[in-house]
Amino acid sequence: MKIAIGADHAGFQLKTAIVQYLQERGYEFQDFGVFSSESVDYPDQAALIAKAVAGGDFDQGIIICGTGIGVSIAANKIPGIRAALCHDVFSARMARAHNNSNVLALGARVVGPGLAETIVVAYLEAEFAGGRHQLRVDKISKLEE
Repeated sequence: MKIAIGADHAGFQLKTAIVQYLQERGYEFQDFGVFSSESVDYPDQAALIAKAVAGGDFDQGIIICGTGIGVSIAANKIPGIRAALCHDVFSARMARAHNNSNVLALGARVVGPGLAETIVVAYLEAEFAGGRHQLRVDKISKLEE
C-alpha cells in the first residue's frame, strides 16, 4: 500500500508525528508537506493528496488541517475521492469497510498524536466489505458524472 500524506500549517505537527509513526512501521508513503508551520491554504494541500490518490499513484491518502473539515471538503471535490473525516477508531474502520474511503482526513486541533496514530492504523488495516456497500459506493461515484 502506497500512502500520500499532507497537511496545512495547522496540521504540520500532527503530520510530522504520523509520518514518524508510518516510517517506524515500514509503510510506504510520500510526504507532500507542508514542512513548517508557515501559513498555507488548506485546499491546496488537500488537492495535492486527492489528485495523487485519484491519479492512481497512491492507494490511500491522509490529509490534516486544524479541524479536518476543510481538507475533507476540498478533497471530495476531486472526482474519484471519498475522503472521510474521522476523529475516532470506529468511524475510521467504517469509512474503509462500508464507504471504501481512499482519503483519511484528520483534525490536529481535535485529536492528539496518540489517538491519531490509532485512527490511522484502524483506517489503513480495515478492508472494504464490498457486497451491498459496493452498490452504495457505485451510487456515490455516479454523483460525480
